[in-house]
Amino acid sequence: MEVGAGQEVVMRAVIVDPSKRLGFDIAEVGEPELADGQVLVSVEHVALNRGDINDARSGRLSQGSVLGSDVAGSVIRGVADGSGPPVGARVVALTGGAFAERCAVDVQALAPVPAGVGLAEAAALPVAGLAALQALRAADVGPRKRVLVTGASGGVGRFAVQLAADAGAHVVAAVGSTSKTEGLQDLGADEVIVGLEDVVEPVDIVVDNVGGATLVAAWDLLAPGGSLQSVGWASGEPAVFRPYATIGAPKSLTSFLIGGDVGADLATLVSMVQAHRLAVDIGWRGSWTDIHGAADAMLGRSLRSKAILEVNRPGR
Repeated sequence: MEVGAGQEVVMRAVIVDPSKRLGFDIAEVGEPELADGQVLVSVEHVALNRGDINDARSGRLSQGSVLGSDVAGSVIRGVADGSGPPVGARVVALTGGAFAERCAVDVQALAPVPAGVGLAEAAALPVAGLAALQALRAADVGPRKRVLVTGASGGVGRFAVQLAADAGAHVVAAVGSTSKTEGLQDLGADEVIVGLEDVVEPVDIVVDNVGGATLVAAWDLLAPGGSLQSVGWASGEPAVFRPYATIGAPKSLTSFLIGGDVGADLATLVSMVQAHRLAVDIGWRGSWTDIHGAADAMLGRSLRSKAILEVNRPGR
């Protein structure tokens, strides 16, 4: 498309719109301007996370802001100084404003996607994969460690099960119902349980995606010197500790946020997918025009693992 001088380039994007039922909708917005060290990516696939829905409904993002964090596509404009991936490179990235036809990405926040890895698979990696990888690293996962993953059937949970098993740990995968146990042993879980009542041995690491009463019960199961990484709060319920629950042998409960060199960590995850050491389970896949359907499935807890949206363009 040719654009005259001073004319804004527009594109479609998913934006915050409090007037809509779920707080967001697809609309036309201006194409992002690139800052130093950024590339422009033509978006092909994005992944919907619970955090994206929370961003739209909580007021954390202002009206008209573009949603999204997980993106995979191709570079269509490189860094001005020639550094970074070239035009045409397939990439996956963690970036704000991902749910659009085009998005700006810092070169430190992306990784190349080799031909053997699909862009739909790659799009599932940033938020969920990075959370699992970095939480386990912070807890010092390794051989012979006992790792409890709560909410193990979700996006972060399924990656955490695989990454902990790959590190040689004994993995206990906990879910909320028997319908969510499917496939977890195949991913490397040594034990698959419903609830935490049947856990009798202390655990060294907890990756908690549930919060509420599950977080409290997981804390009680933590061995001296252990680490509980609070990654998510899918229950939406408060965590109420009994008196003196936090008094005793040293152990830690750590609030978690993705950070650090995400580009390098994304490259690690992509290489593991390429080597068939990390499987990407897509529980919902469709056009981004049906993003409300994907969000309803996620909020209704009928969605297992990742929701991947294809960014369709008019006439495509």
